[in-house]
Amino acid sequence: MSRGLVAYDRLIDVVEAEAERLAASAEGQRPERQVPACPGLNLGETARHVGSTYRMVSTWLREGSQPLVWQQDPEPGQALPEYVREGVPPLLRALRAHGPDDPCETWWPAERNHNFWARRLAHESTVHRMDVQAAAGLPVDPVDDDVAQDGVDEILTLWLGHRLDLLGVRGTREGTVAIRAGDKAWLATTGPEPAVSRLVADEEATSANGEVSGTPMQVYRWLWGRIPDRDLPPTTGDHDAIAQLWALLRLATK
Repeated sequence: MSRGLVAYDRLIDVVEAEAERLAASAEGQRPERQVPACPGLNLGETARHVGSTYRMVSTWLREGSQPLVWQQDPEPGQALPEYVREGVPPLLRALRAHGPDDPCETWWPAERNHNFWARRLAHESTVHRMDVQAAAGLPVDPVDDDVAQDGVDEILTLWLGHRLDLLGVRGTREGTVAIRAGDKAWLATTGPEPAVSRLVADEEATSANGEVSGTPMQVYRWLWGRIPDRDLPPTTGDHDAIAQLWALLRLATK
């Protein structure tokens, strides 16, 4: 069954729009320009990674199994914006030819369907579009609240709740953090046991040891390590629990 807070067709539209924003933001830019929030990552590598991901997922959907070679490079002399754009149409066709619950292979056992890829690529495209814009010194375009809230849900369930567990990484002590993004709230618990998180009613979030809040876009970017604590409203409660959550997410999303 499909997961997430945004409809499948809208997720596909987000992939299309964000891919174009990323490509347009990379036009005429020096590829060596650094992504400010990600030491060692530059604009060119970011654009190449996204373009490669579009091609690899298209292959995965077409062939029904994970490609043996994940990364691909532009053709000799091909500009990075064109490389990104060229990878989009086959991906969109593959997604739009299916419904969200149509089965396919993915890397998350809890969601083996086309919705997984629409959602994953919507956020892959959005986060890296913001990276390219930041590296280029451009204004970072806003993210719609519903998309940003879905991104908060995805990072807390897929990355913190699944990817971190695959890595076998744990916290040192149990702590629960309430994450409020606009009108939605989640509880995330980390510690010696596997991390868990869930969307909760507003009143249930008051049981947490610590709290992080902000606009959906602020919280989305913070969870992905793209903005520091000082760019959020002041956090409250157990700051060690909040720091542990943030550090574990950096490992999960590395």
